[in-house]
Formats: sequence, C-alpha cells, structure tokens
Amino acid sequence: MTGGARGDNARRVQDQDRPLRRGWTTGACAAAAAKAAYAALRGGAFPDPVRITLPRGEQPAFALAEHALLPGGGAMAAVVKDAGDDPDVTHGALIRATVRRLPPGSGVVFAAGEGVGTVTLPGLPLPVGEPAINPAPRAMIRAALAEIASEGITGAEADAHVEISIPGGARIAERTMNPRLGILGGLSVLGTTGVVVPYSCAAWIHSIHRGIDVARALGLDHLAGATGSTSEAAIRQLDNLPEQALIDMGDFVGGMLKYLRAHPVPRVTVAGGLAKLTKLAQGRLDLHSRRGTVDLEALAALAREAGADAALAARIAAANTALEAFTLAQGQGIALPAAVAARAREVARQVVAGTGIAVDVALFGRDGALLARA
Repeated sequence: MTGGARGDNARRVQDQDRPLRRGWTTGACAAAAAKAAYAALRGGAFPDPVRITLPRGEQPAFALAEHALLPGGGAMAAVVKDAGDDPDVTHGALIRATVRRLPPGSGVVFAAGEGVGTVTLPGLPLPVGEPAINPAPRAMIRAALAEIASEGITGAEADAHVEISIPGGARIAERTMNPRLGILGGLSVLGTTGVVVPYSCAAWIHSIHRGIDVARALGLDHLAGATGSTSEAAIRQLDNLPEQALIDMGDFVGGMLKYLRAHPVPRVTVAGGLAKLTKLAQGRLDLHSRRGTVDLEALAALAREAGADAALAARIAAANTALEAFTLAQGQGIALPAAVAARAREVARQVVAGTGIAVDVALFGRDGALLARA
C-alpha cells in the first residue's frame, strides 16, 4: 500500500513538472474539416492531413478521421478533437463539416448539424436563432475556405453552405453551461485563437510567479495582469507596457495578487472583460467558470447603486448573461462598467493592503475598447 502511494505521488510530481501539452479548439477542428471538404468539393482530393492557418499565424495539420463525397454534390470531412492536456469535455469528440456549393455572391452560410446548439436567448455574441458557431471560429472557417477558393484567383471568396456537427454533442452539452445560457440542442463551436491552453492551477500559477520574478529582476515598476489575450493586448497598448510587464494571470487574479503581496512592485493593473471582472468585483479571486457564474442579483444591486431604477435592476437580475446585463444598463445610461471597475479595485486592493502597491483596474469590451478604469 505504501509503495503504491509513493508511486502515485511520484506520477503526480512528474505530471506537474512536465510541460503541459496544448491542444486545438473546436473552432480550429471545424475549420480544418471544412477546408478538407471544400477542397474535395472543388474537384481536388481530400487533403490528409489538412493544414490551416490560425489567427496568430500557427499552421497546425489535422489528420482526417472521415471523408466522403456525398450524393447531390456535397462533401464531408471530420477530425477528432485533441485538447492536449486540458480537461476539456470535448476532448476526443468527432468534429464533422458537411459542405455544399452556393451560388456566387452567397458567401459562407453556417448551419448547426447534430450535436451543435442553437442560440435561443439574447446576451450572447450571436443573434437568437443562429447556430452556436462563435464569431472567431466562423472567421477561421471563412479564411480556410478562402484559401481554397483563391487558388489561382487572387482575393476570391468562398460561396458555401457549411454544416458543423458533433455526434453526441447534445449529451456532452449537458455538462456545460449551454442549457442555462439558452444554447439548446448541443455544444458551442468555440475558440478565439484556435489553441487550447491547458487549465492547470499549479502550472499556471507557477508561470505567474515566474513572470513576476522576471519583471522585478528587470526593475519594472508597473505590471499588468490580464484575464485573456484581448485585454492583454489592450492594456499593453493603452499603457505602453513592455512584454515583460504583462502577466498572463488568466483566471488566477488571486494567485497573482497574493504573490505580489509577498513580492511587491510599485504598481499593478488588473485588466479583463465584463464577466471576469464582475466576478472579481463580487469578491472572487478565482475567475474560472467552474468556480461559479456571475451573480446577476448582486450585479443588479450594484446597478441600483449606480442609479438604475427598480425596473431596470429587475431586468438585469433576470438577464441571460453578464453581457446582456451590461447592455441593458448601457441602454439606460447607467455607468455599470465604472461601478464594477471601482468595486473590483477595492477587492484587489484588500489583497495587497499594507504593501504600498498602487492598484488600478481596466475593464475592456470584446473588441478591446476601454469601457472603464478605476
């Protein structure tokens, strides 16, 4: 028994110490499958493996798990999602694209096949009634198809009907937030960069600590911890920060602030989007979705403090998402982002109280626009 326990511990240490393997998002897999199907549809062979270009320039290649020409002029290809070392519920799922030609000028039209959800409530980045294929994956799919369409014709655009399906996706979606968000019938096709970064508390917090150590060693007096790539790029440009001043804190704002408490710098900025910083404003130091969602009742109370009337507060409390809540507040001229930023700053300041660290919070929209700063 004792020997077995030591063996288990040793494996855990090895697993923790080895570099975590990154994977590919559902959107990247869908783009690869769609590109392979479209290439065959236009008279070529199914490329296997099929290579795509991701938004940041990476060019991964995907092996095809299925491919076929279909009756009536369509083509189908599929790849198996590899999420790397991330505990992603869609790891190992089959991502299938069925592509058919459309008349010139039609562009790319998206459809939800088996296992892909449909948007039924407002507050998401897609209109009600649309298949739950997010904007960034749609852009990746359009770009992948355009690579095929433009072969020999510079600047040509693809005209195609693209149906994405994930067999078994409806069952998998029950383990996600989709039903609560009004995405019914299956999963969302997600991914901003195409790359899955493994979610590992120990490894990620370790990297946060090392980033702070490097910045301190360089004598930098202003660090910025960002929840994601959009807010990181925005705060870097806004404050003209060097790369070494940027701390990829992700969801671990508590891990960053607690380390800074023991290893202080003159100034730190916490940068993020609406939902993440609303959680911080509500006292949470781990912002990951598995730790809980935005408390819309508390957000409604904060809106009341910012001047919202009872009717608006009730609508915010009943909103489908944080994005919808902020949109409702904006429509009534309520400065809810400013209120959230100020409250988030107070939470962050309490963590580093007594250290002399100056704390500020920058709240950004999905497009990187500054919404509020405290």
